[in-house]
Amino acid sequence: MDAASFVRVAIEAARESGDDVPIGAAVFAPDGSFLARAHNAREELGDPTAHAEILALRAAARAFGDGWRLDGCTLAVTVEPCTMCAGALVLARVAKVVFGAWEPRTGAVGSLWDVVRDRRLNHRPEVVGGILENECAELLEAFFASHREV
Repeated sequence: MDAASFVRVAIEAARESGDDVPIGAAVFAPDGSFLARAHNAREELGDPTAHAEILALRAAARAFGDGWRLDGCTLAVTVEPCTMCAGALVLARVAKVVFGAWEPRTGAVGSLWDVVRDRRLNHRPEVVGGILENECAELLEAFFASHREV
């Protein structure tokens, strides 16, 4: 599968976010096979760390069978990861991160910070941003527009 196909799976997950900000993530094995997907669940779980990326990484680590390491795997997410999620991607040894919408206020893989490509770290995933950017951004815009009307 290509990067757009990966992000489409993340978009499907984002649409299941309910009352949470609609962000979805999916993890794929080195051969491109699906491992796991998740949506933001901070409100649902009452957990500040329940970002889509973190939940998808946890599930993928269980499915991949190499402990916590996700060597060679790709994480797709609808929005540029924050610093917490970028750090988790590095620690999990994810090979590639593909994402949809850029996040200039909190993005940590190229916008505000570039945690994943910091040369001081021992692992640096490849990053590809802007995949299906408009579709991913529209999910967020619709969510926040509906919450402003309330």
